[in-house]
Amino acid sequence: MAEASYIWSVGRRKSAVARIRLYPGSGKITVNGRPATEYFGGRAIHQATLNEPLLLTGTRERFDVTVRVVGGGVSGQAGAIRHGIARALTRFDEELRPTLKRARLLTRDARVKERKKVGLKRARKAPQYTKR
Repeated sequence: MAEASYIWSVGRRKSAVARIRLYPGSGKITVNGRPATEYFGGRAIHQATLNEPLLLTGTRERFDVTVRVVGGGVSGQAGAIRHGIARALTRFDEELRPTLKRARLLTRDARVKERKKVGLKRARKAPQYTKR
């Protein structure tokens, strides 16, 4: 059987899940069928988040990235894509692993929204206390 023409991985952040495919190419990033700049509304912070693993490893111009992302908000989705790209790069070349590991891009960010508790207004905010 011939080897697949792409490298795949899955990235997660909060409740967002991103399925990543790296194809040999020129550096285009497509998210849910749209260019990443259009999908994230040109927000510079999200663009920087997406490109971080590629810039760190110097592989920005070597791959076209295709992403299917579901769940969560914009920030969680950007984080999930970053996590997925970093994992895909380690599948491509195991020697990139120490660089990505040092930048903490391979670790799944486990922080999620804390649940609301009974008797409180939010997770930790209590109703205002009145003495009299």
